[in-house]
Amino acid sequence: MTVEQVVVWVIIGGLAGLLADAFVKGIRLGLAGAIVVGMLGGLIGGWLFGLLGVSVGGGLLGDILVAFVGAVVLLLILRVLRRG
Repeated sequence: MTVEQVVVWVIIGGLAGLLADAFVKGIRLGLAGAIVVGMLGGLIGGWLFGLLGVSVGGGLLGDILVAFVGAVVLLLILRVLRRG
């Protein structure tokens, strides 16, 4: 793992997390929280897309889409847990 890879993960996580934070109402994360949620969302999204056999192709936009979907799932779970 190189420094460049880590920087790309943080950027993708940040973008996906900020998009998901704007999409899912009721949870405000801030920049650091959005980056963490986006990075975790990338893991969740990658797992879900693999489980469902869905491929969005490679590249930056595909990575952001997968991380966004995973981050939205994570935020929806967090919203349900906060209300419960």
